[in-house]
Amino acid sequence: MFLGAAPGPIHEPLTGRRLQPQDVQAEVQRRVAGYLARGVARGERVLLGFGNRVEFFADLLALWQLGVCVVPLDARLTHFEVETLARAAKARAFVGFEAVDGELAARLDGLGVAVLDSVEVARKPPALSATPPGFALDDEALILFTSGTTGNPKGVVHTHRSLRAKWTALGQALGLEKFRRTLCLLPTHFGHGLICNALFPWLSGQELFVLPPFTPEAVMRLGALIDEHRITFLSSVPAIWRLALKTARPPAGGTLERVFVGSAPLSAHLWQEIRGWSGTRDVCNAYGITETGSWVAGTTVGEFEPEDGLIGVPWGAIVAVTKGGSVDHPPGTGELCAPGESGFVWLNTPSLMKGYLDREDLTGQCVRGGWFLTGDLGFLDARGWLVLRGRVRDEINKGGTKVYPADVEAVAERFEGVQDLCCFAVDDPHYGQNVGLALVMPDGSPERLRRLHAWLRLHLAEHQMPVRWYRLDQIPRTSRGKVNRDHIAEACGRVAPVDLRGVFGDHP
Repeated sequence: MFLGAAPGPIHEPLTGRRLQPQDVQAEVQRRVAGYLARGVARGERVLLGFGNRVEFFADLLALWQLGVCVVPLDARLTHFEVETLARAAKARAFVGFEAVDGELAARLDGLGVAVLDSVEVARKPPALSATPPGFALDDEALILFTSGTTGNPKGVVHTHRSLRAKWTALGQALGLEKFRRTLCLLPTHFGHGLICNALFPWLSGQELFVLPPFTPEAVMRLGALIDEHRITFLSSVPAIWRLALKTARPPAGGTLERVFVGSAPLSAHLWQEIRGWSGTRDVCNAYGITETGSWVAGTTVGEFEPEDGLIGVPWGAIVAVTKGGSVDHPPGTGELCAPGESGFVWLNTPSLMKGYLDREDLTGQCVRGGWFLTGDLGFLDARGWLVLRGRVRDEINKGGTKVYPADVEAVAERFEGVQDLCCFAVDDPHYGQNVGLALVMPDGSPERLRRLHAWLRLHLAEHQMPVRWYRLDQIPRTSRGKVNRDHIAEACGRVAPVDLRGVFGDHP
């Protein structure tokens, strides 16, 4: 079950709740007995409808001891979305925390899904009359839904073997010393937050501090929380850092030794700002995909200077870049790219998922011979380090010339006054596609917009220049801190673009 002798202590900094390892064990055993008494059996699937609490982790371990596959859900999902995922997972039960909404309970009951309360399960459970059934390494352990909450869900299935392989590889590549007091402010329903930020250090015996995910109040107190709890490590996403850098005072205690940033492109500019705020140069761009158990490579390479898209070296995996993006020609049969030549990124790792839930068609589109086609574009430089250019589906094809949105964003975010942004494809009658840019920029005066345009012209090639600009109050992001460029393009299509002719007037 554990990677060390026992899981480490676990804390909730905002509530002051704290469990020592022996308390964790007691909470887990109470839940094992409680779930057995309610007929939960090995091989079933159970939805965990809450997260980022000590009870979530106790429930997770208890259900694993019973041989149950756990399906963590985003607590913000609508009733309809929970129903959709319950059907897809063929769930036996849904576990909520304290009172489960009555309408949701009724809907799940109509599907034959038992609704359980984590607190009630652990309250005065009967004595265990038999040894829990446990699990085999190749049993399903987690199903993580990455899309399709309103239709055609895409669930990534991990086994206990693939998770163990991930944690073992991370321990060998990264060690544990810098993870001894780990802060998790990411959601526990996806790989980055759950498998790597939380479970890797905690199940290895390190202390885990858990915050509610993406809470502005917590982010604004980030420096103080780091100092108060002597945090040595945290992982997050660029969107959180854009808020923290503007609102949170830097930590003053000097305890923070390592910071990971992942789940979305990290620009060199933001990278340097995080280094300055955190007080450590050990800020790592961590590359991870849910299908490979999240973290699979990063800039643990010693001294280096941040570069847009730089990832670094693999952790317990093999990286290859091919000229073709067909699953019919994986590395070994497909032609590999030369150093510095962009192509399609593949990964080979023992932490690869079992497959997509009941979707052999989708699995077959990206897995062949142990290789996983990531959907990312990038190259291996002369040092053998991985550099990403963007997602295949995000690439803008401007009359046959490729534009990578991350390249445009890395320049625009360095302009003073740009609080958030997203680059995406817009329809163009001449080129087919062209470059659009959504901006969160409180000062939208003509003078400020002319200065931004001059900044972009100075740092971007002509074909990369955004031709259509939109000002938004905020950039919508997923619970993983990512943007869906298609959704943002749709949102921009409902508002008037910036009148660039009016902005420039007689200006060239």
